[in-house]
Amino acid sequence: MSTEDAFVIKGGVPLRGEVQLDGAKNVALKVIVAALLLDSPITFKNIPHLSDIDEQLHLMRELGAKAEFVHDHDVYVDSQSLNSYEVDLLHGSKIRTSFMLFAPLLYRFGKAIIPNPGGCRLGARPIDRHVKLLETFGVHISYDSSTGYYTATLKHTRLQGAEYTFEKPSHTGTELGLMIAAIANGQSTIHNAAQEPEVDDMIRFLNDAGARIRRQGTSIIVDGVDKLAPTAESFTIMADRLNAAAFGVFAVATKGDITVKGLDAHYITDFTEKLIEAGGGFDAEKDALHFYYKGPLKSTDITTVPHPGFNTDTQGPWAILMTQAHGVSTIHETVFENRFGYVDELRKLGAHIEFFQPQVDNPRELYQFTIHSDDEIANLQQAIRITGPSPLHNGVLHATDIRAGASLVIAACAAEGESVILGASHIDRGYEKIEVQLAALGAQIKRV
Repeated sequence: MSTEDAFVIKGGVPLRGEVQLDGAKNVALKVIVAALLLDSPITFKNIPHLSDIDEQLHLMRELGAKAEFVHDHDVYVDSQSLNSYEVDLLHGSKIRTSFMLFAPLLYRFGKAIIPNPGGCRLGARPIDRHVKLLETFGVHISYDSSTGYYTATLKHTRLQGAEYTFEKPSHTGTELGLMIAAIANGQSTIHNAAQEPEVDDMIRFLNDAGARIRRQGTSIIVDGVDKLAPTAESFTIMADRLNAAAFGVFAVATKGDITVKGLDAHYITDFTEKLIEAGGGFDAEKDALHFYYKGPLKSTDITTVPHPGFNTDTQGPWAILMTQAHGVSTIHETVFENRFGYVDELRKLGAHIEFFQPQVDNPRELYQFTIHSDDEIANLQQAIRITGPSPLHNGVLHATDIRAGASLVIAACAAEGESVILGASHIDRGYEKIEVQLAALGAQIKRV
């Protein structure tokens, strides 16, 4: 661990005040790649200054493009100097969205060489779905396990419109499909497409640049165009709804009162409906969300599912909240097979949590991740049971990914005493200067 990669937090202080949401990381990472499809430059506004964004911009500069922050939250991208179709192994393997570079590189060069992508290790997150998608659009793709690289080439002179059905909805897969279909020859239809608002923001960006994309139920229909170019000099991305839910938990778990500005309530109804059920305080205001503690919390049962259901990225913070609820709560994770990395850390603080496996009639159909064998089914532990309320105390904790790390920060703020969270850099990948935001709300937090 390097210096300044830990947080020291003295908890037990109600957090109060206002916080302005950053832009959505899960939009920012994707649209700056999609900008490489454009024939002229674009400036993105409301881009959060995160380490993952810096990595993505570095990758694009390595390929010859101009891609950089020009103001605190403005990113300028110009694809016209793009001159390479091979992504750097060191940086490309660090970030999952490097795989999305297949779309612009195939469009520009007819070839792309990209390493196996990285990012948070939340499970297998199978790339095979993305590979099948590329093949459907007329791409030949192979993988060399000795080098860790995928090599893709066009079978024709241009990407070909196609009809593709995702076996399980894929957020990143849908966006990759949109980018490819937007500049493919002919009409494409993506069935069982992801429904997340972040995907809609990608559609909004591409359509503003001349794409012809429309939703039809759970499908997306795309009429390919010859070229894309922005109709305005800039594009402003949506605020981060995942961070909005996290700040809602910060408010209620610390018995505080926080107004989150910059997001409409309809983006996080999966979270606010459950918060109200649990007895948390919530009021929807114009372009703002008001969260507050109003009394003892009640236990709940949730199951994470793709949008519009309860978001998998919110289940970690929710677990913290349920440690303070009266009764037994359950969380059943169906999206990723390795999303409970924070549980052992919470136990260090006095949380009462145990793993169990719910009875599932058809696990291969229910779970969004790939199950390869009956032995895997027999060993599933996809749910936790939380008994509360449990007074949380201080401890030394380890952050292992973005959302689990944020969950530990919430727990430390709610706990009595001084806690240390190691691995702050994981949290930095999803939250811009979170210690500054929390300090403004009254948290006693410092980076060391």
